[in-house]
Amino acid sequence: MSRCCPCASAASTTAPFLLPSIPAASSRSGGGGGAFFSAAVGRSRLRCGGGPRHGHAMVAAGSKDNGSGTAEGEKGEDDAPAFNPFGFVTDNPSSRSAIQLPAVPAEDGNVGQMLYRIEDKGREYGSYVRAGEFRWFVRETGSPDARRGTIVFLHGAPAQSFSYRVVMAQMADAGYHCYAPDWIGFGFSEMPQPGYGFDFKEDEFHKAFDDLLGTLNITEPFFLVVQGFLVGSYGLTWALNNSSKVLKLAILNSPLTVSSPVPGLFQQLKWPLLGEFTCQNAVLAERFIEAGSAYMLKLEKADVYRLPYLSSGAPGFALLETARKIDFQDVQSRISAGFSSNGWEKPILLAWGISDKYLPLSIAEEFKKANPSVVKLEAIEGAGHMPQEDWPEKVVKALIYFL
Repeated sequence: MSRCCPCASAASTTAPFLLPSIPAASSRSGGGGGAFFSAAVGRSRLRCGGGPRHGHAMVAAGSKDNGSGTAEGEKGEDDAPAFNPFGFVTDNPSSRSAIQLPAVPAEDGNVGQMLYRIEDKGREYGSYVRAGEFRWFVRETGSPDARRGTIVFLHGAPAQSFSYRVVMAQMADAGYHCYAPDWIGFGFSEMPQPGYGFDFKEDEFHKAFDDLLGTLNITEPFFLVVQGFLVGSYGLTWALNNSSKVLKLAILNSPLTVSSPVPGLFQQLKWPLLGEFTCQNAVLAERFIEAGSAYMLKLEKADVYRLPYLSSGAPGFALLETARKIDFQDVQSRISAGFSSNGWEKPILLAWGISDKYLPLSIAEEFKKANPSVVKLEAIEGAGHMPQEDWPEKVVKALIYFL
């Protein structure tokens, strides 16, 4: 992430579409996600009578810039039309260049050209592996003969294994063999259609992951690193069901207690119709990541998190189905009880970004109190909800010391 304050990006913008503001489903919803649509609608209404966004002049392809900030033959800012139907922008500066389309979209900046610009990004250390019925995208660093053992990194929603690229490269240099898959329905892995062999339920994710471990020939106990919501939580419930396969467990910011807040994004996905609109927002992932952190993503990183949602509607619907199938209270209750002193004996590291806008440090502290003899808490200053993206060097240091 670009470690700079995003406050400057709060300028008025035009939302991709207008939706009515709804009350949060819970008073404990996360700081950034719950107000996404209501804030976007408010900004849209303020913009309807105005011209182009201040400081951003659009010049159609083929027009000449006369040096004054407007194109020859084009109207000045004061004379611009009140509404540009192709002005899809967000308040994320890293998204503007990709999402805002010019006045003549067919000539420049259309979705096809966006995809052409970014379609080869974000596949560092990765390859495709067929395991069971599905095709996984798996990143791998280090050697199978690594002297210190194997680490499997599991991401949460709505992110992907790309978030671990720096951490797993440095852990390989430290002598570990590392894998980081994209969960089925996320990132670059296969996107099955709901109801046709995969319904995005917890037990199905567990079975698919077991198949992947078999295909990767991971037969000995390994180190497991987990982060995030939804599928991240399923990584933890898999560990509870397969404790004999886990040597040590490292948990980055994840919902671990029944008091863990549920971000507004996942609450909105459960609403009929609103969920269908929300899941098709092409900048959904990067917006969620930035809302949980003190930093903005650089453009080249935002491109990768955006790419699956630009490529097709399938990743959005996979996220929608996963969010609607999970029972947050049940899963968080099982995680809290399962890793307590009565249920878990393996060493656990909590590497916690203390600037997380979704899950405060108090969640990690509460979790540690339930099993203090095996849980070590490492607070990572300056990192937000995804410390592996914000400060990978600090995560690596914590992991090496722990493992």
